[in-house]
Amino acid sequence: MASNSTILVGLLLLSLSSFHVLSVASFEFQVGGINGWVVPPENDTKIYNTWASKNRFQVGDTIRFRYKKDSVLEITEAEYKQCNSTRPHFFSNTGNTVLDLDRTGPFYFISGASGHCDRGQRMIVTVMSHDDSSGSKAASLISYGGAAVAPLALAYICF
Repeated sequence: MASNSTILVGLLLLSLSSFHVLSVASFEFQVGGINGWVVPPENDTKIYNTWASKNRFQVGDTIRFRYKKDSVLEITEAEYKQCNSTRPHFFSNTGNTVLDLDRTGPFYFISGASGHCDRGQRMIVTVMSHDDSSGSKAASLISYGGAAVAPLALAYICF
């Protein structure tokens, strides 16, 4: 029969390895929460950039855009500033678009629907490397309930 100290050491090692899994797990972020990717209200045109600034995006994460009769484009910074959608790096109008955040640095997104970008349907997502990020994603999940979906690794650890 295992001694109490052996069991305690085993539980400690399991706990530490769980934290490691959590620190490198990727997350899927739902842009716009339950509302999705829509034209923001006139009095809240910075809603998407405010949301993005409150989250910690890392290489390997994904972001999901859900929308109806619209589109999402990834463009350059200059095009973002002008709400110009003539030469996107990426375009989708499927209504359910998932993009991999595969590098560090800024990603610039706008709606491709006429006039939507000018009305605030645009967003800058800044992606950090795992080494650059500070704070815990688990804490941000609790703070911003619904802003991100927990990874399968988290579900596996909890059950």
